[in-house]
Amino acid sequence: MRNISFSPLGDCAIMMDFGKEINLKTNKNIIDIYQSIKSRPFQGFIESVPAYTTLTVYYDPVSVGTEFPYETVKNELEQCAKNLSAIIHTNNKIVTIPVCYEEPYAMDLDFVATYSGLTKNEIINIHSETTYHIYFLGFAPGFPFLGGMSEKITAPRRTNPRLKVPKGAVGIAGQQTGVYPFESPGGWQVIGRTPLELFNSNTMPPSLLLPGDKVRFTEISKEDFDLLEGKQ
Repeated sequence: MRNISFSPLGDCAIMMDFGKEINLKTNKNIIDIYQSIKSRPFQGFIESVPAYTTLTVYYDPVSVGTEFPYETVKNELEQCAKNLSAIIHTNNKIVTIPVCYEEPYAMDLDFVATYSGLTKNEIINIHSETTYHIYFLGFAPGFPFLGGMSEKITAPRRTNPRLKVPKGAVGIAGQQTGVYPFESPGGWQVIGRTPLELFNSNTMPPSLLLPGDKVRFTEISKEDFDLLEGKQ
């Protein structure tokens, strides 16, 4: 694996940097190594956190069991990267997320329509006809950063972020789309809402969505939303 740089983050973590370009190929390499380490952890491993172009690996320097834990972990990760072609790719799941794009759930759909010059129905159709790749989870537990959204419906973040974005809100920020697992502050343009439970601390794994998974959105009515919400 070429063009990976390694750097320490304190004495308990190491960052693998795959470059500055955000693309699907790079992120898939990151996810492959992330899954490989997770399935065959080295001594002292705690967790790893994938992002757009980096993978941060946390470890217990005492449990690594060598005089130079950083170098030991770095060697482990270098070998994992070199053996990337031999890694068995996990069949990541495809999750279909039902979304109601109607009021009062589509709080910013009018703005996105005005900004893009498209009708609301055109935005809904474009948003729901794509299969998205989960680059990573961040911002809040279980919040997916999804890649692959059409440039036609890109929209800037809100000038004034909301103090409370509803749980399940589906938003757009730039050329990204994502779903709020909890009620929280946020500045993404909200175009709909899902009744689906994305994060449950009582399940394992707690997040319905995982890095490397695929997501599809499907349009539902307010009546279907209420029905599905009642089953959660």
